[in-house]
Amino acid sequence: QVQLVESGGGLVQPGGSLRLSCATSRSIWSIVAMGWYRQAPGKQRELVASITSGGTTNYVDSVKGRFTISRDNAKNTVYLQMTSLKPEDTAVYYCNAAGGVLFKWGQGTQVTVSS
Repeated sequence: QVQLVESGGGLVQPGGSLRLSCATSRSIWSIVAMGWYRQAPGKQRELVASITSGGTTNYVDSVKGRFTISRDNAKNTVYLQMTSLKPEDTAVYYCNAAGGVLFKWGQGTQVTVSS
């Protein structure tokens, strides 16, 4: 069974930065695309960033220019560098496959942006 373990969340002030990590139990090079999802209070889960095995990245408009997704195939890890954080970014962040069959969701990591 594939395991996904997110980490790196926390409480930050507006304008702050965080780097999230997603450790996977399988080689990510074999996955067509990996992505970061988030679920904010009272809202549905949404895909905010994705990266293909070829390195192509995509972002939802609300995070373009502020978030950067990357991967380290040797470590089976996907990262999300988050800068210029806004209160609207507050959510539980999850990683999973993007553009294909989803794996079982992990616990996610809480990101709270507040003064």
